[in-house]
Amino acid sequence: MFSKHNTGLIVVDIQGNLAKQVHASSAFLDQCATLIQGAKCLDLPVVVLEQLPNKLGPTDAKLAVHLGAFTPIIKSTFNGCEVPEFVERVRSFKVDTWLVCGIEAHICVYQTVLGLLDLDYHVELVSDCVSSRKLSNAELGIHRAEASGASVTSVEMCLYELVKDASSPEFLPILNLIR
Repeated sequence: MFSKHNTGLIVVDIQGNLAKQVHASSAFLDQCATLIQGAKCLDLPVVVLEQLPNKLGPTDAKLAVHLGAFTPIIKSTFNGCEVPEFVERVRSFKVDTWLVCGIEAHICVYQTVLGLLDLDYHVELVSDCVSSRKLSNAELGIHRAEASGASVTSVEMCLYELVKDASSPEFLPILNLIR
């Protein structure tokens, strides 16, 4: 099991019109907002990636409001780990497990997950916080990431695993996010 002391969150390219074009976009964005708020409640490090925001637009406003102070790392590569600034920021947090959410599951999310695995991180792909324009591509991205060594979790599963105890101070805020 992972814990809040060794876990961070990576948000991959949830931006512009693409965020509204992915499969079940409204539910996807709601789940991502819950995950981000939960990560903040648990004081997890958060790293945000944006794919060519001058072309695709910035991180979706529904999420940006919760990300506030987290400055996105701009990339053109599909694999975030090919950007030295991203790797430096990831390494700076001294955690060994990364929760990953974002779009598109079969392209940037998948390739970034593989990059993190190559850097010897444990990766937890948050299945209800990844999407693609086609459901079949999202499912393929999740399946391939898992076959490559990533674990798969959900928002509720990972947040409660991080809280661990109903008597912890984070339990009620997390419960209120999940409800």
